[in-house]
Amino acid sequence: MSTDLQWLLIRKYNSFIVKKVPEGPIFSKEPGNLLNLHSHKYSGLANSKTIDIQSSESGLQITTRKSKASPHAVRPARSTANVRNRSGGRRSLGVVASVAKRGYRPDLRAAALGRTSALLAAQKEKKASPPKKVRGKKAAASIP
Repeated sequence: MSTDLQWLLIRKYNSFIVKKVPEGPIFSKEPGNLLNLHSHKYSGLANSKTIDIQSSESGLQITTRKSKASPHAVRPARSTANVRNRSGGRRSLGVVASVAKRGYRPDLRAAALGRTSALLAAQKEKKASPPKKVRGKKAAASIP
């Protein structure tokens, strides 16, 4: 079945659609959708080539669907790359960019890099805020 026909079938009715505001954008929670927008370009269900980036305990997990896999296979053919947390942001961004740039889905490169940056920022531990300094009249009153 072609990807266009799949999109026409699932476009209006599927369990991943999220409609918050009647007049606003329609979002989607499907796996493989990098921007979580309900559109054919970013759909993880209707496209034969998808890039899925998820956060895991050990780091980032980048999953791509193999496009020339047999449709009669028992399990869907997927390729998975793991990037450890301690490898750093530049390495994980480089791995994601190379996956998208290799001719797999170059149109999703910017979205994949944005998703990776957001997941890396969410994984970072926040610094403790320094103690507040007393200033002005209160500082002068506390000096003996």
